[in-house]
Amino acid sequence: MKVTFPHMGETYIALKGFFEDLGVDVVIPPECNKKTLQIGVKYSPETACLPLKVNIGNYVQSIENGADTIVITGSCGPCRFGYYGILEKEILRDMGYDVDMIVFDPPSEDIGRFISRIRKITNNKPVYKVADSLYKGYRIAKELDDMNKMMFAIRPREIKKGEVRRIYGEYQKEIEKAHGTREIFKVIDDNKKKLKDVRIDADRKVLKVGIIGEIYTVIEPFVNLYIEEKLGDMGVEVDRSMNVSEWIETNMFSKLLGFNSERDIDKAAENYLKTAIGGHAKQCIGNAVLYSRKGFDGLIQLLPFSCMPEIVASSILPSVSRNEKIPIMTLVLDELTGESGYITRLEAFVDMLGIRKETKVE
Repeated sequence: MKVTFPHMGETYIALKGFFEDLGVDVVIPPECNKKTLQIGVKYSPETACLPLKVNIGNYVQSIENGADTIVITGSCGPCRFGYYGILEKEILRDMGYDVDMIVFDPPSEDIGRFISRIRKITNNKPVYKVADSLYKGYRIAKELDDMNKMMFAIRPREIKKGEVRRIYGEYQKEIEKAHGTREIFKVIDDNKKKLKDVRIDADRKVLKVGIIGEIYTVIEPFVNLYIEEKLGDMGVEVDRSMNVSEWIETNMFSKLLGFNSERDIDKAAENYLKTAIGGHAKQCIGNAVLYSRKGFDGLIQLLPFSCMPEIVASSILPSVSRNEKIPIMTLVLDELTGESGYITRLEAFVDMLGIRKETKVE
């Protein structure tokens, strides 16, 4: 068995460590690129959302490198993500790829099924070993999220432009060579030390922008056209409203223990959206309100074209913007999104935020 999975930001690093600790052969999908997208667009339904198309490209590239088993998380509710496993398996079968698709629904839905699928992939490894590796995988995700926050804070303040980009490029080469959680932790720790040594202008005034919206488009840099890096180069410190470690906490740990880790988000959203309508619509609204209360200068909503929950959220955000007094820009992403127009909109939004902030000070 050779396992692969979708490429979503740096999630693959946590999954890589988890599987390698358990002795499972892993085929890492190549970093998302134009070829990945071309494959997905060619073989996916035209009206499918962008994440599904990129996933198909990931799978095909991994299968060509020897993968025979695909692991994907599941979902329930109105979001189409819940159908990904079934639909993607049928698309791959039509393409002539007969692979095993293992879908992990949230363990709170059926803990027995969750454990049996884990044991299938890990060749019946003892539960305590699986639990230990799973926890280490979560810790890697947590470390990666912390490292990204460091980069988001340093990039707009770095004295030597491009220093963070250079360090991150070296880190990517090293992380590919790392095997198992022990080596991965070391590479991340070494990279954090390098980032701490970057000379910054601590007095430089920067704008703070929160990134809200659908989790895949928020996290995968190829899909959002490297928005965090672009904004950082414009002198903006960004903050992701969602990340992988928090997703694990919410959908695995919290629900299993019977408490709501998103209580603050739900409370912030209740004046605008009381019901969970699927996807991350409620989180999008709640985080928008919380960012405003934290004093952020603006927000950018990212969503894939035709994403129903985020379309609903985008119709509510003008009210949030007006009532909470925070500018919000929505960017819809699909395979036809042009980078030039995208950058122009970002630059205009950042300029507007800068003028607004100066006017406030005056």
